[in-house]
Amino acid sequence: MTNSVLYETEGAIATITLNRPAALNSFDREMRADLAAATAQARGDAGIRAVILTGAGRAFSAGADLKAGFKTGAEVERIVNEEYGPSLIDITEMEKPVISAINGFAAGIGLSYALACDLSVMGENAFLLCPFSAIGLIPDGGSTWLLTHAAGYKNAYEMAVENERMPAARCKELGLVNKVTADDGLMETAREWAGRLAGKAPLALARTKKMMRRTSTLGYAEAISAEAALQRLCFDSADCKEGVTAFLEKREPRFTGS
Repeated sequence: MTNSVLYETEGAIATITLNRPAALNSFDREMRADLAAATAQARGDAGIRAVILTGAGRAFSAGADLKAGFKTGAEVERIVNEEYGPSLIDITEMEKPVISAINGFAAGIGLSYALACDLSVMGENAFLLCPFSAIGLIPDGGSTWLLTHAAGYKNAYEMAVENERMPAARCKELGLVNKVTADDGLMETAREWAGRLAGKAPLALARTKKMMRRTSTLGYAEAISAEAALQRLCFDSADCKEGVTAFLEKREPRFTGS
């Protein structure tokens, strides 16, 4: 990685910071590659139990850097699949919770990254923006799926075609983010939340995430069966035994992820 993305760890928490503040953290080729490296590192590190994704400076991310001068639709298709895709999939598939700490604003592909995270906290003066149709494009990076599943079809379609800023309070109301906090307390809130999650049973969090990411493709009976199979694995884990023992002994559990 270069310095376009920062990767820092503190205990069991990794913080990934988009770091092109002068360009409002808009994505160029270097930052796409660096973010993919950072998410892969977090995904593969068994010592990391929670991840925070945020942006340096005044914005989470303004989206793609249009000054890069894309030449063809085929090039854009390749970039979405091969350069954005790996880090977006890492976020949704890694076996640990990822929190987006949304400062300033998240627009375009930046919106996709903010929404792809499992949980989101947003500064009170921040906003989300889906600007694609204003330049003759459709939402990408999974935004159509993410917006529709979070806010419902009508709200998602309105946001996609109206290109209006969605303030933090409205984002919370629509279920696009979990929490809204003072702008200057954003990272403190995110770190406290990540710290609480890092202390919970890693296998339970991982398997809950796996199930909930699959629910849109399962029927109710299929979900019951899939839950039962994962519950069997959880029940046989050392963490489950520790959790039950700690509950009976009226103490805090010490989970090891095994």
